[in-house]
Amino acid sequence: MAPAPVTPSETGPGDLNAIARMLALLGDEWTLLIVRESLLGARRFTDFAALPISNAVLTSRLRTLVDDGLLERRIYQTQPPRAGYHPTEPCQALWPVLVSIWHWERTWVDHHSPSLPDMRHQECGHDFSPVLRCGNCRQPAGPGDLEGRWGPGGGWRRSVPRAATRRRVRGDAAAEAGLFPHTMAIFGNRWASAVVGAAFLGTRRFSDFQSRLSAPAAVVADRLRVFCDIGVLQAAAHPQRADWSEYHLTPKGLAFFPVVATAIHWGERHLGSADGPALILTHTACTEPLHPELACDQCGQALAGSAVEVVAADRAEDPVRPA
Repeated sequence: MAPAPVTPSETGPGDLNAIARMLALLGDEWTLLIVRESLLGARRFTDFAALPISNAVLTSRLRTLVDDGLLERRIYQTQPPRAGYHPTEPCQALWPVLVSIWHWERTWVDHHSPSLPDMRHQECGHDFSPVLRCGNCRQPAGPGDLEGRWGPGGGWRRSVPRAATRRRVRGDAAAEAGLFPHTMAIFGNRWASAVVGAAFLGTRRFSDFQSRLSAPAAVVADRLRVFCDIGVLQAAAHPQRADWSEYHLTPKGLAFFPVVATAIHWGERHLGSADGPALILTHTACTEPLHPELACDQCGQALAGSAVEVVAADRAEDPVRPA
């Protein structure tokens, strides 16, 4: 994508935009897992309690998701009182983000590949990989097919969520819990998500990351190191200065773009502010604003959440379909 130009909104005091709000909401392992379970049919507290999470934390997360408008609490029993948690329309609209994360983790995170189930397209009956394309012209929509610029609600500072207060799972426990460790390395840290966003928008040098994000040098250095360690970025010598390094997205990093595109689209639709979109992505093939669409790589049809089945290896005859 072409770099986003600097705009006056970067230095203004404006409220957090849709990107920052989206990252604050989705940048939490338990939130993503609870949303996933909800889309797969979990409704009662006991359904969610199968997750490796304490009852106290689960209760807190469910309450937060109700407050955030992703779940709706419905009474199903009065004596004693019991309530279920049903996905709202914004929650159901998260399925492209979850499918994109699922596919990326299965493809690029080695220790997940054997454990994450396959996805099957009900319409054609095949296991599939989602393909990101433009919903207007149905042509591929990778980073190289787009031009990006800040919208009226954009700017780096407005796009970085405030410091998170939720406790996150770290280390091996995260992988054992079936979480999305490399996705959380990007979405689960306010500066990490900004660094990856800057990389997609053409930032390459350390000094540019620091100045554009107004982030502490030590934080930028740490995030760049983490992304190089997990293979999202690769350091390369600057073509004109041997003592400088540039940071380029690797194939693994570029493959994360469907997660970014679907998450930003969801955020603009459900969390957007009155002053307009934060980021405008134009599909160069048709010159229209990008409307990201996931398609089945087997039959070419546009995917719908109701047509995606998750098929566990030990439940091949009992597929689970998102709500």
